[in-house]
Amino acid sequence: MPAEPSLAHPKILTLPGLLSALAEAGKKRVVFTNGCFDLLHPGHVDLLARCRAQGDLLVLGLNSDASVSRQGKSPPRPIVPFAERAFVLAHLAAVDYIVGFEEDTPLELVLAIRPQVLIKGGDWAVADIAGGAEVEADGGRVLSLPLLGDFSTSGIIFRIEHILK
Repeated sequence: MPAEPSLAHPKILTLPGLLSALAEAGKKRVVFTNGCFDLLHPGHVDLLARCRAQGDLLVLGLNSDASVSRQGKSPPRPIVPFAERAFVLAHLAAVDYIVGFEEDTPLELVLAIRPQVLIKGGDWAVADIAGGAEVEADGGRVLSLPLLGDFSTSGIIFRIEHILK
C-alpha cells in the first residue's frame, strides 16, 4: 500500500524559516497579507493576485485553527484544518510563502517580517489593519483593496446548509 501523500510544501514555512528565505531573497519588495482562507473562493484568489502585484514577494500569514476558532464565527470554524488550508494556498502562483500564526492578529509577524506593503481586503479600514502604523513608520504602504463581488466563506456555508435541507 503506498504511503499517504504529505501536505508539506516548500512555501509553507515557520517564522525562522521565512525570515531566512526573505534574507536570501535580498532586496525584494515584500507584501504581507493575512487571513483564515477557510473555504477558498474567487474573492480570495483575486485578492491574493492583487496583493502579489504590489511587490516582488507575497507572504501570507495564515491563522492557526485555534486563532480562527477564537473569532467566534458561526458555524464554528475552521471547517478546513490549517495543514489543508496551507497546502491548497501554497499551490497558488500568487503566494510565495505561507507562515502560520497562533495570535488573534498578525501583529507579531508584521513586526518580525517588516514588509514594505501591508494589505487587507476592503472590509478592513486601513486604520484597523494590525501592524499598519508600524509599516507606515518604516516608510511602507498600508492598503485596503476592494473585494471582488459578493464572495465569502459564510455565503458558501449558507448555500451548503440550504442544499442539505
